[in-house]
This record gives sequence, structure tokens and C-alpha cells, in this order.
Amino acid sequence: MTMPYYASAEQVMRDRSEYARKGISRGRSVAVLTYADGVLFIAENPSATLHKVSELYDRIGFAAVGRYSEFESLRVAGVRLADVRGYSYNRRDVTGRVIANAYAQTLGTVFTEQMKPFEVELCVAEVGKDAATDQLYRLTFDGSIVDEDDFVVMGGQADAVTGHLREHFTPGMGLAEALMVGVRALSAVSPAMANGGDAQLLAAAQLEVAVLDRRRPKRAFRRVVGAALHTLLGDEGGETAAEGATAAHAPSTPAPGTPPGLGDPAAPDTAGGADGSGEGGGPQPGPGDGEGGNPSDTGAA
Repeated sequence: MTMPYYASAEQVMRDRSEYARKGISRGRSVAVLTYADGVLFIAENPSATLHKVSELYDRIGFAAVGRYSEFESLRVAGVRLADVRGYSYNRRDVTGRVIANAYAQTLGTVFTEQMKPFEVELCVAEVGKDAATDQLYRLTFDGSIVDEDDFVVMGGQADAVTGHLREHFTPGMGLAEALMVGVRALSAVSPAMANGGDAQLLAAAQLEVAVLDRRRPKRAFRRVVGAALHTLLGDEGGETAAEGATAAHAPSTPAPGTPPGLGDPAAPDTAGGADGSGEGGGPQPGPGDGEGGNPSDTGAA
């Protein structure tokens, strides 16, 4: 008579954790940093359509690494939760903490009850009225949730990127400075740089960049693409390169006298992207807020 296979609960959880960590480590890194006017998302992502960074609600953003199909389903669930809660109660009742707790419960349930855990790590960021009220929540595959202060790094060689940011990150940096710090940290460990010849930093075409800008009146999320991204990266050939950009990386024309690369924060459709290039949330108030619903994030790529 054959004996049934047995493994202790401790061994099962250890095996699931190792499986999830291996899947997440194969993805390219994502860094989420605070800066003077909000929260900055930087992802190494050569795809123009499969996004790692998206909008969840008016002032809440989402970033993820791992298996794309899994964190895309979580992103959609987060948008639905935010829309239903905002419609049923009040838009002010939709907070980053509420969504992060819902994600933590879902991830924890899948990790303990399903044979295969989700191979994802998430960051839910909410921009406040000032830097002291900005919130960054990091969620791991087992449902653990951590409230971070200044930055979050996920996927790839996260420890090396985190060490680089600890050395060079300063609270209250401007957008251009924070972007360069983040790009240097990602470039230092990127496999693309190992085979990239003389290049020292990841090119704009290899990056996905977005911000939650607290100065914007309603929807704080905005993707930084095209000429705006080249300008912030200090790319002298940015204007020429932007002329041949695709629709997802179309150039932007900021209004005179406004912050470089982002346009007028009070005018949503002049803030650095093509029509419909920035927003992925549900119904939003106010005319001229652009179109919604980009597909979300790239995973394990």
C-alpha cells in the first residue's frame, strides 16, 4: 500500500514563497519615489502598450511587477472597487489605504488557499495636499503590506536599486532631479545596460514614467512621454527623436511659463502626452479630463 504524500504546512508555505520570489525577480524593476510636487513612477519597460504603471482613482496610482495577467486583473479590481466606493459613499472615502488593504486580503487569500500564489508585487501610491500626507504602500505576494516613507523598489534586482537610492535620494527633490536619480538606479542594474555599448543610462524608449502631481485640480495622474520625457532626461536629441514617436509616445507642447516637461497643471490636456495617453481609471468629473482606460502594466518582462 502506497503512503499518501505529506508535506508540513511550513514546507508548503516556504515552497510557495520561493516560487513567487523567483517569478518576480525575473521582471524588470520599478521604482516609486516621492518628489516636491507629488509621486514619481519609473519603470524599465520597453513596451508602449503593456503598462506597469496606471491610475486607480483621482489621486491614487498603481505600479506592479511580476506576471502581467495577474496584476492586470488586480488593477481592474482596484479600479472597480474605487469607482463603486466613490459612487456609493463619497469620492473622499476612496483612499490608498482602503485599496491597499483590499489587495492585501486578496493576495493573502490566494497565497494560503490556492496551489499557485500570485507572482506579483504591487505599490499603491496616494498623493496628498502636501509632502507629509503622501502615502506609499508596498504589497508582496503573500499579502504583507508595508507603509513606506520615501520610495519603493520592486522586481528585478530590488536590493541593489534600493541601496543606490538610499545613497542618492533626498526628500523634496524636484521632478527632473528625482527622475535622474531613479533612472540612474535602474540603469545600474539593468540587463539592457550590460549589452548596451557606451550608453550610461536607460533611453527614454526603455522607460515608462508617470507622476501623481498634487498641483493638478482633479486627476493627479499623468504619464510623462515624448518630448516632455526627453526634456526631463536632458536628451538634446529629444525633439528630433519625438518627431518619429508612436501614438503612445507622442510629443507634448507645454504652455509658456509652466514647469518644464509637464505643461500647465491646471489644464489637464496640456500636461505632457497625446490625447487619452494618461488615464486608466473609471468615470471622472470635469470636462476636458481626457480619455480613460489604458491597459495596465508590464510584468515579468
